[in-house]
Amino acid sequence: MNDEFVPSPARPNPAACLNTFVALFKLRIVALLLFAGTAGAFLAARGFPGWQPLVLMTLTGGLAAMGASALNEYVERASDAQMRRTRKRPLINGAITRANWVPFVALAMIVAPALAVLPFNPALAFFSFAGALIYGGIYTLWLKPRTVLNIVIGGLAGTCAVLSGGAAAGHWSEPGVVVLGLLVFLWTPAHFWSLAMMYREDYARVNVPMLPVRTSMRRSALWVTLHAAATGFAAFAIGIVIAASWLYGLPIVLLTGALLWRCARLIAEPTSARARSLFLTSNAYLALVLLLICLEGVL
Repeated sequence: MNDEFVPSPARPNPAACLNTFVALFKLRIVALLLFAGTAGAFLAARGFPGWQPLVLMTLTGGLAAMGASALNEYVERASDAQMRRTRKRPLINGAITRANWVPFVALAMIVAPALAVLPFNPALAFFSFAGALIYGGIYTLWLKPRTVLNIVIGGLAGTCAVLSGGAAAGHWSEPGVVVLGLLVFLWTPAHFWSLAMMYREDYARVNVPMLPVRTSMRRSALWVTLHAAATGFAAFAIGIVIAASWLYGLPIVLLTGALLWRCARLIAEPTSARARSLFLTSNAYLALVLLLICLEGVL
């Protein structure tokens, strides 16, 4: 009798599955967008908006943002395979072997929540869908491979996240919400141009016209600084609009000073290492501004 050993199928690794899920749907970015939406809801309500609007915004906006992120990875998988920053994404490294289902699931995640809330909150449906359309469609398919202004216009997706939070709370046109949407719009190029400065050769290799690819590192640093300064101005404007206390104003002064100091160092020494420092600082800056807005609303 010739017994042949047949190995049993390997059990899925829970940690690996979680990492794949986080990477495919870009949950770190989605979390920051939802935080922006939460701050928008606080500004719209002029305080704590209640749990129902926050849960509604999280489900609607979160699913739409996750769907747009997955669609972005599906469309860009060929160029991602050539870039040092993205070549370990799940559609490239073999973690997901059948990618044909991704665009269908992604579109369902974008469309279904918008349709679900459309009858009772059309503004939330519109901004959630618009944000996903701008990032997953207009930015990914059209702007990114064609124009140096790609991330400038693409920053409107982040603005839609803020307006979604305001819409969930019932007052998306509140001045504070609008100014926060402007802040995120201004912050986005500074943040992603510093990332592009870190991976300038990657973007050049796949012929993506990010600003640092089309101009010098020093000039890119100047443009980053201009947007960072405008972001800081918007943060101060929010404080004026909502008549914030010193508990908001003083930290904003310190945070904006730290951000502009990083910018000055990048101008003086426009290297990938300095760009990385600014990238991390800008990430923390936005998160802390959003936190201060929420705290100002409840204290």
